[in-house]
Amino acid sequence: MRTTVLVIGGGATGVGVARDLALRGVDVTLVERGALAGGTTGRSHGVLHSGARYAEADPDDAAACLAENRVLREVASGCLRETGGYFLQLDGDDPDYFERKRAACADLGMETTTLDGDAFRARVPEASPAVERALAVPDAVVSPSRLVVANALDAREAGATIHTHAPVESMRVADGRVRAVAVGGTVGTTVEADAVVNAAGPWAERCAALAGVSVPMRPTRGAMVAVENPGVDAVLNRCRPPADGDIVVPTPEAAVLGTTSVAVDDPDDFERSDAAVDRIVDECAAMCPAVAGMPTVRTYWGVRPLYAPDESGRDGRAISRGFALLDHEAEGAAGLVTVVGGKLTTYRRMAEATADLLCDRLAVDAPCRTAERPLPGSDDPERLDTALDAFDVDAPAG
Repeated sequence: MRTTVLVIGGGATGVGVARDLALRGVDVTLVERGALAGGTTGRSHGVLHSGARYAEADPDDAAACLAENRVLREVASGCLRETGGYFLQLDGDDPDYFERKRAACADLGMETTTLDGDAFRARVPEASPAVERALAVPDAVVSPSRLVVANALDAREAGATIHTHAPVESMRVADGRVRAVAVGGTVGTTVEADAVVNAAGPWAERCAALAGVSVPMRPTRGAMVAVENPGVDAVLNRCRPPADGDIVVPTPEAAVLGTTSVAVDDPDDFERSDAAVDRIVDECAAMCPAVAGMPTVRTYWGVRPLYAPDESGRDGRAISRGFALLDHEAEGAAGLVTVVGGKLTTYRRMAEATADLLCDRLAVDAPCRTAERPLPGSDDPERLDTALDAFDVDAPAG
């Protein structure tokens, strides 16, 4: 099999890369070892971040989130719910941290509103009496499954080929260049490509190793607990340094409570403890007491693809959520690029940067169109739900 670009990984970033390249007229094939969104994308908490979560600790990443939040509101409306979000200062929380958060958001040019506890509870009656004040921010909720399917639909309509249940088995490197990739499963053949994109998320380190190059990762696991929604209709964030159980995300079916952050050695094999789940529920109940008494709808675990070349000894929460784009030519694997890190909110920006690099290498003179071109389903979200089975999507996040 022959293609110009082979993309490895069917999460939001990989499918986003395939779409971007196809819209520029590049012949692109995507392979995914399981179902689309079957890794980090489909096991996220589904927040379209405003950037407020990272504003004081990582303003560059926060600015990227805010910019992409605004873009996706325009081009991916069929995948979003305009819930808004709040950062909550509870009795005993550091008021100075709240002020730093508010000031950092203002520095980004983000519109915010500060509410006292009573005014906030008038908007969100389920909130705890312990909420002293709240910072309203432009968070939203995104459906990972719809987002991936929308990108896949547009990619396919632009000429991309997408294969699920097609694991990469090996790479052939000769004369300092990746020449071919052996793909099993539904493909069952060797794929020759001018360029290969490693968008394998927390498995990116393993994928790169097939070509003899290094991508130092520090993946962390996080648990999400979906309970019957007691009536929450906005994203609730605890206004404190990121910790376990500090976010509640409303979906049409449930309220998703998250999350934890524990480093793992193997993104396929890690501990899933009941204690972590109980801790999340207890902590989120501090913001919204009713969630503690609601039946559990489902529990799922995701693994964050954190790129950490110099961070091996640090807490995973301290590692930047920004993304890295790595060209492996200097390591003797020309034609291979890795895109890793980031988050669901910035997937389009990650895909654009990757496609820009590849088009430069391939002498393709075509601009990115994804910041202005609406995704399929923007005016008909049910079209995306109909397409889920056709594309084989695995996204417990919704």
